[in-house]
Amino acid sequence: MESFKKKIPGILMCFAVAIPAWFLGKKFPVVGGPVFGLLIGMVLALLYRSKEKLDPGISFVSQKILQAAVVFLGFGLNLNVVLATGKQSLPIIVCTISTSLIIAYVMMKVLHIDGNTATLIGVGSSICGGSAIAATAPVIHASDEEVSRAISTIFLFNAMAAVLFPAIGQALGFSTTSGEGFGIFAGTAVNDTSSVTAAASTWDSMWGLGTQTLDKAVTVKLTRTLAIIPITLILAFYRSRKNGKQSGGSGVQAGKVFPMFILWFVLASVFTTICVHFGVSESVFSPLKQLSKFMIVLAMAAIGQNTNVVQLVRKGGKPILLGACCWAGITCVSLLMQHVMGIL
Repeated sequence: MESFKKKIPGILMCFAVAIPAWFLGKKFPVVGGPVFGLLIGMVLALLYRSKEKLDPGISFVSQKILQAAVVFLGFGLNLNVVLATGKQSLPIIVCTISTSLIIAYVMMKVLHIDGNTATLIGVGSSICGGSAIAATAPVIHASDEEVSRAISTIFLFNAMAAVLFPAIGQALGFSTTSGEGFGIFAGTAVNDTSSVTAAASTWDSMWGLGTQTLDKAVTVKLTRTLAIIPITLILAFYRSRKNGKQSGGSGVQAGKVFPMFILWFVLASVFTTICVHFGVSESVFSPLKQLSKFMIVLAMAAIGQNTNVVQLVRKGGKPILLGACCWAGITCVSLLMQHVMGIL
């Protein structure tokens, strides 16, 4: 109890940042609450002369609340719907994710970017932006500064995608009578859900398609989200093996390899799927989905307050170049695969 009392000032400070960031994210969805939380937190970090009293609570939020947010994210996944409607896009998703991770690895070696930053940008670009970064960061023990660098990079290309993708789709001749093709394109090639929604909604508005494009894009995006599970488990196993070799042991201990919060994420998804199958409305889980989103904003507020802005700016060039290469690679592969599969 005494230990928790020490955390209260920092937790309250994170809430003080997260609440306005949440409402700003609602007002400007292309930017999103997590980015506002991160930016406000970074500004506060510049103003702090001393924050020893806040550190325990801020660290608690940036670690434990971040993991809890991923667990609650599972309540937004009805696996039956995702798997049934995502089959068509699955080959494209596998190829785009593989492309992004390969590019991230190669660029990490060529540009000498630290491994955690490259991993977070590669995963964030290929799976689901901030949510994937939130899930991956605890597994690879990424620092708050590395998370900030990745989130900032992903945000830049999210904003560009939301603005540019409808124009790109028109130039490439996507069908204007059906939202399927552009929906798959947006769902597989745009990083974050907020920007997927923005791009797809714009396409629907441009051609009077109701919510055809939006429904397809969001379903494809949810299918991508499931990739969090194998990716985090592979990274956890790899890290454990690496640490084991460095310490002279095998490194493969079940308790250390398996990130337990990912297990709870899977169970939450399965629980939602079973409930919906037996007639429970998906709207019942909406509050938990909203809670997950707010908890990510809360965690980003904490991470922002633990970020050295000067170092972030100084080291920002290479991560942005890496993010650009991942984004370009995903876009090209998505278009190529749709052409091969006869969708485009």
